[in-house]
Amino acid sequence: MELFAHLSLGLDTVFTLGNLGYCFLGVLLGTLIGVLPGLGPVATIAMLLPVTYGLPPLSALIMLAGIYYGAQYGGSTTAILVNLPGESSSVVTCLDGYALARKGRAGAALGIAALASFFAGTVATLIIAVAASPLAEFALKFGPAEYFSLMLLGLIAAVVLAQGDFLKALAMVALGLLLGVVGTDVNSGEERFTFGLPELADGINFVVLSMGLFGIAEIIANLEVQEKREVFTRNIGTLLPNREEFKAASKPALRGTLLGAVLGILPGGGAVLSSFTAYTLEKRLAKDPSRFGQGAIEGVAAPEAANNAGAQTSFIPLLVMGLPSNAVMALMVGAMMIHGIVPGPQVMEERPELFWGLIVSMWIGNFFLVLLNLPLVGLWARLLSVPYRLLYPIILVFCCVGIYSINNSAFDVGLALVFGFLGFLFLKLGCEPAPLLLGFVLGPMMEENLRRAMLLARGDATVFFTRPISAVLLATATLLILLLTSPWAKKTRETAFRE
Repeated sequence: MELFAHLSLGLDTVFTLGNLGYCFLGVLLGTLIGVLPGLGPVATIAMLLPVTYGLPPLSALIMLAGIYYGAQYGGSTTAILVNLPGESSSVVTCLDGYALARKGRAGAALGIAALASFFAGTVATLIIAVAASPLAEFALKFGPAEYFSLMLLGLIAAVVLAQGDFLKALAMVALGLLLGVVGTDVNSGEERFTFGLPELADGINFVVLSMGLFGIAEIIANLEVQEKREVFTRNIGTLLPNREEFKAASKPALRGTLLGAVLGILPGGGAVLSSFTAYTLEKRLAKDPSRFGQGAIEGVAAPEAANNAGAQTSFIPLLVMGLPSNAVMALMVGAMMIHGIVPGPQVMEERPELFWGLIVSMWIGNFFLVLLNLPLVGLWARLLSVPYRLLYPIILVFCCVGIYSINNSAFDVGLALVFGFLGFLFLKLGCEPAPLLLGFVLGPMMEENLRRAMLLARGDATVFFTRPISAVLLATATLLILLLTSPWAKKTRETAFRE
């Protein structure tokens, strides 16, 4: 009964013209971002953060959340019609979605993608609603030592689950931690790593860093790619799959939903890891694995369900613990702090209308997405014919305007350009920038909790091992390190990402 009371509070909060409008605007922008290659949700949320300054906190979070899970929907349209993932989590959808389009079943692939995503989003939101209260009660038992150990575990898990070489991922986390301590030390008042520049006294703004690493770097990377697009806009066909296709996709969609819901909670997980893992699982379970890559409807249903479920459940550690599980959630932490909200278990008690309003808005947003994706497929397909050379100047201008509007500082714009070229260099070197952003956000929080724990323990470092929850978290982190360095895990990791 308590759950129904909480959901009722969320419904009363969300069902206002303003909140519904921002929810619709968020999922519309998210779909557009997912459709258009070269602009992901991280860059867009970073770019729109200054716009949300004047909005009520709940409206701002509803819109930003809608952009995130809306992008998972929109990315499937580009992947199926153009063989070009609009969003990184849609990479595996290209394999079978585009093959179905070439066979004249583009409409069925789009329909399955939309229905699987809607089902996954609905189930994942229900999981958040059911699990939130018990997890928040458990999180209230955490002190500074437990939070430090949890953040350390999160960073190690992000390294374990990151794509590519784990040493590069570890280097990205370390660089993020170093960038996070730039600025004035809150305890001593001393400036650290500012090199005498007064603009760095308050530290590096996370909007500047994220927009440079993800937005500007993505623009530079896309400029060197030759545009050769074969867009299936005329022969899309009916959007309803036939009975055989629906039956074949139902179980993969269910498995993808459950798998994505679990992996979305993990640090470094989220939509990308969920979609890759779901596709690999379906390929292993298939009686005829050779069908995959040739137009198997299961290869569309499973990853699309998984990426949307992963996108939704990645809000659990953010809302319950105040910890980001991926780069988008790191930006959501920043958005909450901008509006004076300290993320963590206390939000549920102090701001229940915000907490439950955001959860209920996810159900409404998923319904809006079905209404947007199915009838407007033709419009999204026509947008794909716009040359990228016409889009990137507009994107770049919006990026620069958004960065400048934060502090009215030209220095921030220049710094974002530096991070943009640095992000492009990372892409060339095969270094994933998401762990860097996680390290940047979690670094100051880890330092604060480390100092607080040591102060309360009068300098006794054994406090991290004598408190049971902290000891379990550190033991888990140690186990992950041992797993990471084992030859078996390295071989399995390389094989999984190669497939």
